[in-house]
Amino acid sequence: MSGANMDKSITLPADEIFRNLENAKRFAIDIGGSLTKLAYYSTVQHKVAKVRSFDHTGKDADQALLYEISEQEEITARLHFIKFENTYIETCLDFIKDHLVNTDTKVIKATGGGAYKFKDLIEKKLGLKVDKEDEMTCLIKGCNFVLKNIPHEAFVYVKHADPEFRFQTTHPNIFPYLLVNIGSGVSIVKVETEDKFERIGGSSIGGGTFWGLGALLTKTKKFDELLQLAAKGQHTNVDMLVKDIYGGGYQILGLTGNLIASSFGKSSTVDKEFSKEDMAKSLLHMISNDIGQLACLYAKQHNLSQVYFGGFFIRGHPVTMHTITYSINFFSKGEVQALFLRHEGYLGAIGAFLKGAEEDNPNLYSWGENYAGSSGLMSTSPDVFPMQRSRSGTFSFDMLEMDRLERQLVNLPLLFDPSSYVPDTVDLTEDAMAREYWLTCFEDALEGVAKRAVASQPDAKDAADRAGKFQQKYWNKLQTLRHQPFAYGSLTVRSLLDTREHCLNEFNFPDPYSKVSIRFKIILAIVYNVDLNFFFNRIRRVLCRFLEPWSIFLLAC
Repeated sequence: MSGANMDKSITLPADEIFRNLENAKRFAIDIGGSLTKLAYYSTVQHKVAKVRSFDHTGKDADQALLYEISEQEEITARLHFIKFENTYIETCLDFIKDHLVNTDTKVIKATGGGAYKFKDLIEKKLGLKVDKEDEMTCLIKGCNFVLKNIPHEAFVYVKHADPEFRFQTTHPNIFPYLLVNIGSGVSIVKVETEDKFERIGGSSIGGGTFWGLGALLTKTKKFDELLQLAAKGQHTNVDMLVKDIYGGGYQILGLTGNLIASSFGKSSTVDKEFSKEDMAKSLLHMISNDIGQLACLYAKQHNLSQVYFGGFFIRGHPVTMHTITYSINFFSKGEVQALFLRHEGYLGAIGAFLKGAEEDNPNLYSWGENYAGSSGLMSTSPDVFPMQRSRSGTFSFDMLEMDRLERQLVNLPLLFDPSSYVPDTVDLTEDAMAREYWLTCFEDALEGVAKRAVASQPDAKDAADRAGKFQQKYWNKLQTLRHQPFAYGSLTVRSLLDTREHCLNEFNFPDPYSKVSIRFKIILAIVYNVDLNFFFNRIRRVLCRFLEPWSIFLLAC
């Protein structure tokens, strides 16, 4: 593969992308038609706060030491997933080769159609043997992984709502479900267990059909540009509606007047030129309606209520999510919801990585999204979604990081229905007034938290510098959440605290209040208001997810 068509003039910001490469091992890559998704495993060393409590039964508890906090170095396993345009693949491979220090890795797992196209380039640049994995197997493994480990992974899309994302609480048992993967064609897969799945149907009319016919109709060769045309179009100028035939609805059959009777039907009866935008929108509706009806029929035939959509055709684009949602709602009469995934673009890379890490069995552990190093769900504006811009101004990338937790999380067995339990009292994603209040609270408290972080490590010469970086990073996260409250799923006070904790950990501040007495912490909680909510939300989460009584005190502080 020649590098003539690749951009090699960019400079990658090492502190933002391909992080912890010096500790990286076990690579995987998923190369699609336009995007590359790279995965690797690394270890991160950071400080953690350890709490030791004392039993003072029968003693004067007011005078005795209740607990002792110490900081220890700990190594945590982290998974990195980076998404970028294929144009930059050679530059990225060079960057990895130059920054990779020690690795015993000899093989890179690869999936996706581009794995064949770029095989020689990958092997030449990295000196690793490319081991191809089945695309559908990787996709299913990746889907299972995110559904089990990311609480608000799935969402429904409501076009005119504010915000337009409605996140779903994942049921403890994610199986069975239907995955509708819309690439060039359509594959409809029934997933029954971790390793058992079956392709039960599909269609040759998919994303490739939309792209191909769209290019013929509009002379637009780029898929994203075709979607942008569709977003501006009005399909009723091209489609023949029920009311165009009957003057209104066809009540006996239950058909409303605005229902499409014939896609592109007006093109044979109206003597005029149709705009590119209108033709693209009509084509999008035609393809989406066909896929939606198929998905509904298979869901009903197999008695499945969870239907997830993914693939190149979806890829987070609002216009495709809306048309698919409308189609599913219409054909199922509201009985089936179209579900989309926050990290849909990473499923193949995650699955390929898991295939290469089977000896370590990652499924024995629970993993949590590291908000400090993850991009989150981007704005739905077609001008910026789904990628974000790096500081270089020329390289688009998107990231997901997941940290291995100390123990596998379980649902509290005493809960009557774990799937309906919601530990948060207010969803700030939907309550704009509450969102403004809490974001302001966290912004106002940020300087004080940074000062406490410095005070918690009086012997560290670089504490002030690290605290400044923490302050800037968390401030940037808060500003992102002001504009995109849906970035990391449902926004709650708990998730704001988790994000702050992740940013503190990023700069080696495990407990900024470690030098503060327990009594003073309670006073601070009352004064700052935010931390009081932190206290109770932490206890509620711990009771739900962890069963060790001692961890309540550890996490609440």
